[in-house]
Amino acid sequence: MSSKRVENLRKLMVKMSIDSFLVTNPLNIFYLSGFTGDDGLLLVTENNNYLITDGRFEQQVKANHSDWIFCNTRNYLKTACELVEKEKLSVMAFEDTIAYQEYDFIDENATTDIVPVSAIIEKLRAVKDQSEIDEIRDSCKIAGKGYEFMLQTACAGQSELELSNEIDYFMKKNGTEEKSFETIVASGGRTTWPHGTATRKLLADGDLITVDFGYYYHHYTSDVTRTFSLGKQSQEVKDIYQIVLEAEHRTIEAIKPGISGRELDEIGRGFIERKGYGKYFNHGMGHGIGLDIHELPNVGARFADIMESGHIVTIEPGIYIPGIAGIRIEDDILVTEKGFEILTDFPKDYQEL
Repeated sequence: MSSKRVENLRKLMVKMSIDSFLVTNPLNIFYLSGFTGDDGLLLVTENNNYLITDGRFEQQVKANHSDWIFCNTRNYLKTACELVEKEKLSVMAFEDTIAYQEYDFIDENATTDIVPVSAIIEKLRAVKDQSEIDEIRDSCKIAGKGYEFMLQTACAGQSELELSNEIDYFMKKNGTEEKSFETIVASGGRTTWPHGTATRKLLADGDLITVDFGYYYHHYTSDVTRTFSLGKQSQEVKDIYQIVLEAEHRTIEAIKPGISGRELDEIGRGFIERKGYGKYFNHGMGHGIGLDIHELPNVGARFADIMESGHIVTIEPGIYIPGIAGIRIEDDILVTEKGFEILTDFPKDYQEL
């Protein structure tokens, strides 16, 4: 898993005139090495790969990471600086998300030039290889089963929190490891809160319900939103639902390599605006997913990120009108060489239970 990814990083290092790279972000550590320990860092140099951690993980490293040089120490940053000096390297790059205390230590102890870099590995992570695509596809399949279970389980008198816990149990029972964010279960008037996490509010007949959930499967997450109703809704609410659904459809249909996140946002948002609801769509159109719930590329009015084959993004338009209803629909989309594939390919037509 790690060799090709590390070589891709080395190619970028050459272009940037960097001969060593200190990796401290746990997700980036896993991406490059597969190491799942909760403490340590990586140092990638021109010719060597170092996994710097302590004795608690010695057997794990020897069993699973033989292509990395194991450095058993409790002083990770000092060891990294010493290795760079030993190899007589000239520039050590580090991720600009480190704490100031860590930066201060590196600045005082490194004998080379040090250079902060932003989102270098994150950009590599944005383009998924086949194994990553397969994991996310499987996560989405489990999410589809979770949604079917949800429709069978949701009922009046049940609290939002109870429904959230039922979903959590079902998803883990069916193979996922952990949720990637706090599950959103918003009912009735709370559907107008885009991030209305579950409360003790009881579901009632006539409630609209929005559920947004994502779960890790083999370290990779899905992210899906569906809105449905317990009982009848007004024609106005049904019409708004169809507008959101059509906005999502139009945006997804436009996905292909070369289109920007800004252009995709304009397609869906423009449709909602023409229907008169633009001011009620108050967030971006979507984002990348993978090892993290929010990754590159971004899909929104402020972002010029260009879609590439292998990107996996969410498309999630919503309309939130206080006193009337909040509706969001979200799917996970793989960008392919010829266009797109919907990974969360399960029902999203308007449903009244």
